[in-house]
Amino acid sequence: MVSEHSDATGGDQAALALKILVAGGFGVGKTTLVGAVSEIRPLRTEELLSEAGRWMDDTGGLDGKTTTTVAMDFGRITIRAGLSLYLFGTPGQDRFWFLWDELAQGALGAVVLADTRRLEDSFPAVDYFEHRHVPFVVAVNCFAGNRTHAAREVARALDLDDGTPVVLCDARDRNSSKEVLISLVEYAGRMHTARLLDSVG
Repeated sequence: MVSEHSDATGGDQAALALKILVAGGFGVGKTTLVGAVSEIRPLRTEELLSEAGRWMDDTGGLDGKTTTTVAMDFGRITIRAGLSLYLFGTPGQDRFWFLWDELAQGALGAVVLADTRRLEDSFPAVDYFEHRHVPFVVAVNCFAGNRTHAAREVARALDLDDGTPVVLCDARDRNSSKEVLISLVEYAGRMHTARLLDSVG
């Protein structure tokens, strides 16, 4: 998405806004990351976990988890002058995956947030983006009680394609989350450029 606006000198300056998805398993920290990094008040569509849904929503190891995203989270961050990111956090449970195709339309790339205590929950998101050729990075959320794993261990455990970046982060920290997004923009830019060159070659 490209929009025009006037700068302080009265001239027109092109401002580029890129769409980024933040995906991953249930309770991995997607809402937290979007909220930590957004420069606007984030839009959240959270509902309280119900007794009826507890058999579907595994809260094991997620002490204090009482809500779940049922549509999306939305936030915005300016990376530098003229470049902003629109962040769309996806719901984690498979019963909401029908929303993913809609959210993924026009996305530059995605962050797959991972919790090494529940790494298997990352496989569906990894598979989704690999099969649709959407560039993504895996961000390992290293919060309290989550043993830090080397990036190569996580890449091997998730059977990632060679070159797919794995970064460590704290989803609660604005600077840490911003670095994840910068890594994604850089990686997605290289991937899209390579594909363009292949198509004209």
